Amino acid sequence: MYLTTEKKREIFKKYGNSETDTGSPEGQVALFTYRINHLTEHLKKNRKDFNTEKALVSLVGKRKRILNYLKNIDIERYRAIIAELGIRK
Repeated sequence: MYLTTEKKREIFKKYGNSETDTGSPEGQVALFTYRINHLTEHLKKNRKDFNTEKALVSLVGKRKRILNYLKNIDIERYRAIIAELGIRK
């Protein structure tokens, strides 16, 4: 499997407050970004996998909602996570 428990802990440790802080918006955005990148690579090879495409669109929507929440709460944290992950240009 592409996303192991160790990989999740590493993502939350790097972008969240700690390994066990899975609820922070920064950690969730980082995890969704990792999953979105993986699914994007999968869809480049398998163009007709429509179930994965639907899951990808759903993940992008979830990430967008969390980013909008973060932008409304604290714009500096929003700008920091965007710059760190390189989501926007």
